[in-house]
Amino acid sequence: MSFVVVYDANVLYPSTLRDLLIRIAAAGLVQAKWTDQILDEVFRNIRKNRPDLSEQQLQRTRSLMLTAVRDCLVTGYERLIPALDLPDPDDHHVLAAAIRARAQVIVTDNLKDFPAESLGEWDVEAKDADDFVIDQIGLDAKVVWSCVQQIANSWRNPPGTVEDVLASLERCGLVQSVAALRAL
Repeated sequence: MSFVVVYDANVLYPSTLRDLLIRIAAAGLVQAKWTDQILDEVFRNIRKNRPDLSEQQLQRTRSLMLTAVRDCLVTGYERLIPALDLPDPDDHHVLAAAIRARAQVIVTDNLKDFPAESLGEWDVEAKDADDFVIDQIGLDAKVVWSCVQQIANSWRNPPGTVEDVLASLERCGLVQSVAALRAL
């Protein structure tokens, strides 16, 4: 059984980070999971902050996400929500999904909302995106580098380079990860 992670909405929101995390999963380093509720939050925020994107573009992105990672959607987690205790009740669904999926890690940039003492009883750990990607680089740096190269190759308008992708990831908070990738 592969290492299972749940991606929180805040790490799926920035497009370059979302692309990297999905490619890491598609490459087989982890089994990534999320819920429709997590995706609803992602796309609600994108709609709010990027009114220039059409509904068709957003639906296409959502569809691509669902097809890029096999068995990514977690269902049947809702009944667990009332039993959970986190600082922000709006995050209970993320922990419930992690429990249901038997995830070892929740990848989130909201670590304060996922304290270790609340997650420990469920054998789940929260990691920010930078630490998570650093872990993946430690497992297989060539695969992560390849994911970054694939992102650069996919940028068409305007065309992108690996350095453009790394700069975008750095703006997303992946400071350690980008430094490690640049050192390869």
